[in-house]
Amino acid sequence: MMADRRATVWLARSLPVLVALIAVPQLGRAHQIVTSRFSAPLPLPLLLAGAGGTVGLTALWLAATPESTTRSPRAVATIPSWLATGVRHGVRGSFLLAVAYALVVGITGRQVAAENIVTLFVWPVWFRGVALLSILVGSPWSLISPWRAIYDGLTRLENRELSVLGSYPAALKAWPAGVGFVLLLGITETLTVFPQSPRLTTVIVAVYAMVMVGGAVAYGPRWLREADPLGVLYRLFGRVAPLTITATEDGSYSLCVRPPWRGCLDPVEHGSLVVFVIATVYTVSFDGFTNTARFQSVLFGVRETLSTGPETSVLLYLVGLVGFVGSFGVSIWAVERLGAGSATDWLAAGRWFAPTLLPIAAAYEVAHNYPYVLRNLGQLAVVVGQQLGVAVETVSPLGWLSLPVFWGSQVVLIVLGHVVAVVAAHRVAVERYEGQAAARRGHLPLVVLMIGYTMLSLWIVSQPVIA
Repeated sequence: MMADRRATVWLARSLPVLVALIAVPQLGRAHQIVTSRFSAPLPLPLLLAGAGGTVGLTALWLAATPESTTRSPRAVATIPSWLATGVRHGVRGSFLLAVAYALVVGITGRQVAAENIVTLFVWPVWFRGVALLSILVGSPWSLISPWRAIYDGLTRLENRELSVLGSYPAALKAWPAGVGFVLLLGITETLTVFPQSPRLTTVIVAVYAMVMVGGAVAYGPRWLREADPLGVLYRLFGRVAPLTITATEDGSYSLCVRPPWRGCLDPVEHGSLVVFVIATVYTVSFDGFTNTARFQSVLFGVRETLSTGPETSVLLYLVGLVGFVGSFGVSIWAVERLGAGSATDWLAAGRWFAPTLLPIAAAYEVAHNYPYVLRNLGQLAVVVGQQLGVAVETVSPLGWLSLPVFWGSQVVLIVLGHVVAVVAAHRVAVERYEGQAAARRGHLPLVVLMIGYTMLSLWIVSQPVIA
């Protein structure tokens, strides 16, 4: 039996256990979420031990089972070329118009976040909603990117590819995207009031647009691939997608199904993407941590100790990011030392193993943000209807979602994400190191890291949340 099928069976067997763990009624103490209370179904130590044990047992099961060939993606549907072409042009044009209209309303509309299209559209529906879509079916960014649409329009006007400063500097790699990700999503979205201000949101998007379009005009289309923080983020998330859409020789497109770890088995191109992956995992966890009372205690404690102001939260974010990068570096050094017998090529090992963290980032992204996206999508429909003069009743996509169910969904998603990551790391270790024994040894440090991160993630989502 093939390894991918074995891992799928393990996931199928693990899911009922996880559901049973979170469904045990009234066994733990209450956790306060905003202004409501519910009884957590398990004492926190038992939950952490059970989740960490699930991840550890997955690694043991993989180590004890013979390895075999990876299953290729399986086509389940075909999209005709004429339909794909029409959809491609329609979606690209519509998204560009939506961005432009949102920016206009951001300046001229009412300056209330819940009633202005730009704040409802940009942060939850665009930035986070497209991330969720990428995790499901692969990145659509090359199709909908407004910067690509503008650049393509300029090249058609000039009748040539624009690159006024020459080719993209190879030394930059994806570092501009990494810096942009930290500034845009790590700091601005998470730690500032910009997402609550329509005008400030408009300014952020306008600056983002100028940097992207200006860079593309200066260095050509490769700038949009290497330097766009959202483009790189969505492309990395797309590696986890169980559904993929690929072009065929006759111009049509195939919709394929694959295991969620399949796209995580190839290395990233360079070290800047390794850091980007780690920043992605770290930032979504840090975002969840900032919603807790524990973070507020740490924040004000550090502010008092250092006699600093609001910038302390940025300092905490950056210190934590450096710590995460360092922890991964130490783990990869140990992986290479145990798997290969020496750590002389640990940087290359980092490029191979970094993508195996993407299922963790994707799982936490979905667990943390799906209510945020759906809730704001419903509100956006209401506001757009009002602007068009159409009476739209209040849309509540999550009216059915109780706090215990939401918490339980987070637990299941986070644990399954770590299980998928363990499977991916095991497959990479088998591919990279000679013999099953070396692969098991090399896999061990990452298993320890993933067990620890599973427990940390569940500890975060189990903390009391502040209003």
